[in-house]
Amino acid sequence: MERRAFRMNGFAVLVGLVALGGVLGAVALAVGMPLAPVAAILWGIVAAVVSSGFVVVNPNEAKVVQFLGRYVGSVSDAGFLWVLPFTTKRRITLRVRNFETAKLKVNDADGNPVEIAAVVVYKVIDTATAAFSVDDYEEYVAIQSEAAVRHLATSHPYDAHEEGRTSLRDGAEVAAELTAELSDRTHLAGVEVLEARITHLAYAPEIAQAMLVRQQATQVVAARTQIVAGAVGMVQLALTRLAEEGVVELDEERKAQMVSNLLVVLCGDRATQPVVNAGSLYA
Repeated sequence: MERRAFRMNGFAVLVGLVALGGVLGAVALAVGMPLAPVAAILWGIVAAVVSSGFVVVNPNEAKVVQFLGRYVGSVSDAGFLWVLPFTTKRRITLRVRNFETAKLKVNDADGNPVEIAAVVVYKVIDTATAAFSVDDYEEYVAIQSEAAVRHLATSHPYDAHEEGRTSLRDGAEVAAELTAELSDRTHLAGVEVLEARITHLAYAPEIAQAMLVRQQATQVVAARTQIVAGAVGMVQLALTRLAEEGVVELDEERKAQMVSNLLVVLCGDRATQPVVNAGSLYA
């Protein structure tokens, strides 16, 4: 778990080091010149020890401090600071980062080969875990992202042909599921996944043309169904209005003929050319 390391203002420590040098120099001059080399050596040792504790921390950055292999804390305050001497400082960025997976070729839940890729937005929230729980948290996030995308692709079909079934094209639901799964996978690395979304989704080239024909056929059937439903309603309305207003009285045979003609006009995909009958209706 991350904890705060002991730290001091670097400029204050630097001023104190310079002041110590002045005091030692003044004492050497007061006592005598033979003490000057000793004072200089003493100040040099102190300066070397103190200088090993200086560290510069940039904004949205942290330093993981170790002393002889032991974790002593993290420093995330930006500026010129001083920590324990003879410690190693490992830089960990706290910036929001993004990673885009390669285009992966996998089989969806229906067994169709698809190409899929995603972008993952994340940041480090626990520097100690990110530094010590995994070898390289960036590589860990990249590998886990690809694994999560593969699992997502195999769990859902490209297109949902059944009511209530989630498909890979349902952007919001798929993004939420991918974000939740990645959050569980990357928690061990001290990383928080802010967002994960699909950036590329397509059928594999070997079946893309066949699936395009299938999608077009599905759309044509859906459009025809809607057209027929509307045409039946219009025909029913026309017959009702004619009967209510007494425009013309039609027997069942003529009604059937009229329904047939209207359906041809309303449901045809090309313009019709009507034939005008100038004689008797029953001719």
